[in-house]
Amino acid sequence: MRSRLDAARALPTNVDAAEEEMTAEQGWHHYYSEAVIARDSEGTERFERARNALEHYQFSEPRIVMAHFDPAEPLLRRCILLEIRVLGLRYLCPALVSRVRDRPDEFGFRYDTLEGHIERGVEWFVLTQDARGDIRFRIEARWKEGEFPNWWSRLGFSLLSGYYQRKWHRLAHQRLSLLAHYGSTRRPPRDASGLTHQGVDVTFTYLTKRQWFQ
Repeated sequence: MRSRLDAARALPTNVDAAEEEMTAEQGWHHYYSEAVIARDSEGTERFERARNALEHYQFSEPRIVMAHFDPAEPLLRRCILLEIRVLGLRYLCPALVSRVRDRPDEFGFRYDTLEGHIERGVEWFVLTQDARGDIRFRIEARWKEGEFPNWWSRLGFSLLSGYYQRKWHRLAHQRLSLLAHYGSTRRPPRDASGLTHQGVDVTFTYLTKRQWFQ
């Protein structure tokens, strides 16, 4: 995995348009989801836990997308290998963090897909906190189909991608909410090669609305 990550750093982006040009008229898909994941009525403890989990891609459901990267690298220009898992098949897709937002009430990043990714496009992951303390998480992507190893992978993607995208979005909001409430602000552990693989396991528990916003 380390050698593949090192090789991915030399790959060019496979995106051929600026973000503002990625419109439906030009053939680009656009989707987003947003939810209040926690509330900090006093202080910023939950925002900081969510921020740490977001920076280290711990919000992603590893049964669908697992991220492999070096957490010691700065977030900006960090190369990530996204392991997309569908029906027992695995696609290792390279991406690069191209932009970062880092303000007291907003944190997030955008990654761009690289050559060899099964999609072409950009995706934002952004946390914000308003004056009431509500912490919102927004995922927004603009994409087209990318490179597939064979025709049946492309066919399977066209049939199943919508279902898996919706499921992944829903679980991402749930995972980040739990990590905001019960997560850590420490850097995730690394293996012998210095990489982290997704970060943490999150065991889902059922929370009442009151518990979510305590």
